[in-house]
Parts: sequence; structure tokens; C-alpha cells
Amino acid sequence: MNEIPKLPLSLQMALAHNVNAMYSFLKLDNKTQDEIIEKAKNTKTKREIQQIVDKIPEIRLQ
Repeated sequence: MNEIPKLPLSLQMALAHNVNAMYSFLKLDNKTQDEIIEKAKNTKTKREIQQIVDKIPEIRLQ
């Protein structure tokens, strides 16, 4: 849970609207979380961030 402050605001907001993705994100290892955070930092649109968040539960299943 101490990882939350480093999340970009856009990622925080998108996760807040997708509880399943938020819980899945919290269960991921730090390396995978960091990769998602980096992708989020490089997004330009709300749609891009939403696509990243929508894929998070699938990552957990792999």
C-alpha cells in the first residue's frame, strides 16, 4: 500500500473507477506495478490510461 503515492493522478483516478483493476493492481509484484506506472506516465489521453487499467486484471491471470 505504500506504493500508492507514486501513482500518477490519471492512474489513480482510473483505478478508482475500476475497483477490480485496483485490487488486481495491488496484488501485482512491485516490478509489474512499476511497469504499469511507467506506461501511465507516458500516456497522452484518458483513453490510453483507461486501456492500461482495463488490462490490469488480465495481467494477474497470466
